[in-house]
Amino acid sequence: MSDPVRIAVVGAGLVGRRHAMAVAATASATLACLVDPVEEARALAADFGVGAFASLDKALAAGGMDAVILATPNRLHLEGAMAVISAGLPVLVEKPLATDVAGALDLVEAAEAAGVPLATGHHRRHNPLIAAAKEMIEEGRLGIIATVHANAWFRKPDDYFHTAWRRSAGAGPVFINLIHDIDILRHLVGDIVEVQAFEANAVRGHDVEDTAVVVLRFANGALGTVNVCDAAVAPWSWELTARENSAYPATGEDAYRIGGTKGSLSLPNLTLWTHADDRGWWAPISATKVPFDADDPLVRQVEQFAAVVRDGVPPLVSGRDGLAALAVVEAVKTAAATGTPVRPRHTHT
Repeated sequence: MSDPVRIAVVGAGLVGRRHAMAVAATASATLACLVDPVEEARALAADFGVGAFASLDKALAAGGMDAVILATPNRLHLEGAMAVISAGLPVLVEKPLATDVAGALDLVEAAEAAGVPLATGHHRRHNPLIAAAKEMIEEGRLGIIATVHANAWFRKPDDYFHTAWRRSAGAGPVFINLIHDIDILRHLVGDIVEVQAFEANAVRGHDVEDTAVVVLRFANGALGTVNVCDAAVAPWSWELTARENSAYPATGEDAYRIGGTKGSLSLPNLTLWTHADDRGWWAPISATKVPFDADDPLVRQVEQFAAVVRDGVPPLVSGRDGLAALAVVEAVKTAAATGTPVRPRHTHT
């Protein structure tokens, strides 16, 4: 059996801690060290039985790692990932890859030029239910996709915003939360070619939005809507329905609905709605709950990243995938600022 892949986790905040726990939970990888300048990082590293470094440069100079998971604040992603790529190490960057498409494109091209694997931390794609939904759509069980809706309503507590960067440009639920939904919708339905959007910060008055409503046009002709708000007490979000993280109180509601000419699919409860015979609104309609595994997607993400490092398989969510999702989000921000429809920047090779 191959030795476990040694993965350093950079960033000891909420997401970094979960990444460290995921690395510790799999036999295919082992935690090499934690990197964060805050004092709490040393105590956390001691809990995991690993060393701690105050900076990424010091950690890279010390060596002892095969790959890096970068879970720093958004504005630090580009600089940190470039440093890891320069060191020749595979890197998994938490979404978004950078705070803008130009920076993310530089990062992707640098990784490709260096021949260094670059993965994007859209962990929901590693959830078995997404694979099951993708298979159902590709089998034609929904028919022609006509319409899509994603809902992401939740209330972040006041102390969440005590951390200054979460109130500043480059944060907000569009960059932090909506980008996950965009990645999943692109994966399941196809490329997004045009967006229209409105944003508001009327609840908290921060420099970033607390609410956004987005209209999507897909390349295949489907239309979609996305409604995201981090100031509303509500059960309709991926976090409160997918049971991926026990820190969130789980509900039985759904977050996504994908409508087709043969049936509609709701997620993450993976319920398929169909008419038995005549497909018309007078005919009886039934719901089928499709079974799926409930593995932790963060652990599965680490396992897949370890295979990228050890076996040279491509990342399940590549840097190009992360770039494409960011291009849509950047278009959303531009559309909201200008009040006009925007076509996402073309990011394919």
